[in-house]
Amino acid sequence: MSRVFIIANESELIRKLKTELAQTGLDCVIVPKSNEIDGQIGRQSPDLLLLEADEAATGLEIQELAQKIGQERHIPIVALLPREKLNGFDFSASIDDFVVKPWEAIEVMTRIKRVLRQKESTDGQDIIRCGDLVIDSAKCEVSLDGKPIILTFKEYQLLKFLASNKGRVFTREALLNKVWGWDYYGGDRTVDVHIRRLRSKIEDMNHSFIETIRNIGYRFAAL
Repeated sequence: MSRVFIIANESELIRKLKTELAQTGLDCVIVPKSNEIDGQIGRQSPDLLLLEADEAATGLEIQELAQKIGQERHIPIVALLPREKLNGFDFSASIDDFVVKPWEAIEVMTRIKRVLRQKESTDGQDIIRCGDLVIDSAKCEVSLDGKPIILTFKEYQLLKFLASNKGRVFTREALLNKVWGWDYYGGDRTVDVHIRRLRSKIEDMNHSFIETIRNIGYRFAAL
């Protein structure tokens, strides 16, 4: 049974959502927004976070919280967003999917299960070695020269997908389809932003892994 943390201020709407999701077989826990979130996530190891962005929170606050959790805990995140937050929201941040309020429980459940399926498929191959770069999907860990590399869940998915297909060129549209899903709201810029972040974390003067194929897309070097 997959465990889902609903990070939200408790309300009748959130309690109703928890009950409806539990009826589909998900183990749901409501976690109020506080400084204790990180510790509770570390102790209970949820499979996915459902993050509510209320009307009072700014888009930047939500994105910063999602990025902090994603980088430190490597857990996929689905956001519940008010429609007015969509304009200007940076979907290249550490949000793996989202649902617009007012939501239907069946849509929330569908988004959650799709992201969890992506996570399971990403974790299918235990070890990928690319020179000094090692991807251990059994532990969801990446290291370079034996030193751990901290990635968000989506950065990790993108890296593992490219490394699993060394030498093969993918367009931005193909990467969006394979890593984010065909109905992802963001555009090509999302891929470029994640590639740039990956390069900043895994490449240096002695290591180069991701190649840009001009006017086409990207490929992982066949090391």
